[in-house]
Amino acid sequence: MLASSPIVAVVAVSDLDGARRFYGETLGLTASDMDEPGGVLYDCGGATRLLVYESSFAGKNEATAASWQVDDLEGEIAALEAKGIAFEEYDIPGIERDGVIHEMGGIRAAWFKDPEGNILNLVTRG
Repeated sequence: MLASSPIVAVVAVSDLDGARRFYGETLGLTASDMDEPGGVLYDCGGATRLLVYESSFAGKNEATAASWQVDDLEGEIAALEAKGIAFEEYDIPGIERDGVIHEMGGIRAAWFKDPEGNILNLVTRG
């Protein structure tokens, strides 16, 4: 049923103009040519998208809101840190950490927040 349908990650923000700067300029995402009333739809890899929309409930999610699978985790971290992004360091039982990179089996991940406090993630496998 849904297994072959593309998915859109959704992130609520209170300041849409600020979010446009963060997601478009800082993260380098390109806005889709699809009109999205009250928000911005960004094209990501493959058929995936990220919808950033204005909401009074923004920043209340305390879990990962969106995750990008990347090939070069260290390179992506360095590029985002150069743009002022601070990465989170979590102490999670059973997960080893090397600086901001968290390792669990064959998965390596790093987390950061947008200006609203939404938790975002980079992950690589293998």
